[in-house]
Amino acid sequence: MAKIEIDEVKISKAIVETYMRDLLNATETDVAIAGAGPAGLTAAYYLAKGGVKTIIFERKLCLGGGMWGGGMMLSRIVVQDAGKELLDEFDVPTEQYEEGYWVADAIEAVSTLASRTIRAGARIFNLISVEDVMIKEDERISGLVLNWSAVEIANLHVDPLTIRSKVVVDATGHDSEVCRIVCKKIGPKLSTETGGVIGEKPMWAEVGEKEILENTKEVYPGLIVAGMAANAVFGSPRMGAIFGGMLLSGKKAAGIILGKVLR
Repeated sequence: MAKIEIDEVKISKAIVETYMRDLLNATETDVAIAGAGPAGLTAAYYLAKGGVKTIIFERKLCLGGGMWGGGMMLSRIVVQDAGKELLDEFDVPTEQYEEGYWVADAIEAVSTLASRTIRAGARIFNLISVEDVMIKEDERISGLVLNWSAVEIANLHVDPLTIRSKVVVDATGHDSEVCRIVCKKIGPKLSTETGGVIGEKPMWAEVGEKEILENTKEVYPGLIVAGMAANAVFGSPRMGAIFGGMLLSGKKAAGIILGKVLR
């Protein structure tokens, strides 16, 4: 085998050309998901597995949302029986703590979920923030307005770029950023009691886990809310380091899109 000299410029070209190829491909997609936490990743996995072109945009450097840090930086998460069945599908090992309580390694869970999602065909772009949405004459979300997270953090005046999407999923967690943008730009038109983002209530794990699935739905034409964002939008409690509901919410969001929105 001939010895190949490593060229620094070729390294740079390889990174830029392949990344930009994928980014250009992402400018037209079936589903754009804001947030690569447990709900966003799970939704993307089932959508990609179902043959739907799916792109995730994650504001932070790392994926996994709150799951990555476990509970108070103790890298363990808890899921109930239904969540355990979903982790089984992803081949994430679990340990039974007591009846109805299953523990998984947070780092293994996130890394496995991310890998399986990408291998299913979804694409994930980190360090990109959602700055705005596109809504035109039909009053339906038709895409996202994006910028580098570093631009947002540095408060620089740099114009964004846009991507077109048939459906958007707000999986941005407690902040429910996409839904808040919609309310800010066009007024309280979400399918909540107030039309706006009600805001999450204090910790109550049992109720929060139950209501997260009820709250996972289309809240505005073309906009599905999933994960902790769903509870924040509809005013339900948070639930802490139990993640079964988050995973199941992502799966339900994918089912809604596959069964109704893209039909």
